[in-house]
Amino acid sequence: MFKPERRTLLTMGLAAAGAAMLPGWSVAQGGSSSGARGMRLILLGTKGGPRIGGSRSNPANLLLINGVPYVIDCGTGVSRQLVNAHVPLARLRYVFITHHHSDHNLEYGNLIYNAWATGLNQQVDVFGPKGTEAMTRTYWELNRFDIETRMADEGRPDLRKLVLAKDVLDNGVVLQNADVQVTAFRTPHPPIVDNFAYRFESADRSIVFSSDTAYNPRLAEFARGADVLVHEAMYGPGIDALVARVANGATIKKHFLASHTLTEDVGRVAAAAGVKTLVLSHFVPGDDDSITDDMWAQDVRKHYKGRIVVGRDLMEI
Repeated sequence: MFKPERRTLLTMGLAAAGAAMLPGWSVAQGGSSSGARGMRLILLGTKGGPRIGGSRSNPANLLLINGVPYVIDCGTGVSRQLVNAHVPLARLRYVFITHHHSDHNLEYGNLIYNAWATGLNQQVDVFGPKGTEAMTRTYWELNRFDIETRMADEGRPDLRKLVLAKDVLDNGVVLQNADVQVTAFRTPHPPIVDNFAYRFESADRSIVFSSDTAYNPRLAEFARGADVLVHEAMYGPGIDALVARVANGATIKKHFLASHTLTEDVGRVAAAAGVKTLVLSHFVPGDDDSITDDMWAQDVRKHYKGRIVVGRDLMEI
């Protein structure tokens, strides 16, 4: 758990940017200033689940910390969304995976490959639950012919030597450098056990990503005092409408209720944590555009009186 003096220690040698949230502003609209100091949060994909289509992309987030890209989760489309955010893929340096559902890791290997295809020649550090190291080795084998062909034919560096993947096995600090400290926290997402929220603490801001999670009051302790909490959100009436349309609706609803957090409970977590800004993302259901921003936020407000942002793809906070 973080202590208040952590931020003071990190301010040594760093510039505090104190960036303000601009509602509705996107990197694609506003252009890139990826070399800026401080910590910038850009939502790359805000839809929960692996389905493709609708107005939202699959789960992915980006932190630019003193201009260095940190990607959190790699749902389908993450490479394209980084391009849309005007962040050169070859600048990729860090990747974090919260858990091994496909909507969070399906484009992991391809993101790194796409960065390599555009000139990546520096190390990328990857952190994810148990299985991340094995998944990385499997990706190399899957693409061994192409990688080795391009190394010989195009003079590219060996991609396999540029990536250092590390399994996150339990709670605690997983990365600490001159710019940021990152801490992992296991949170329930049945039937998956190895599922981690991450807290990023820099000189100017602290940002917590909940991962997919069942309602977890202990997550409030992990997020205590954070500037921003990015929390998944499940809208109950939307789930009822969804399950009514499918044959296996009862099974799906049971999974949703056991594994995700209703918006009212998200409000409880944010209030207990005392966060300054709550960002709703990873929407479940994620492709029902009839659910308005007010509908997503209304039950949150029953408990949390702070700033609520209903996330959109490419929004910066």
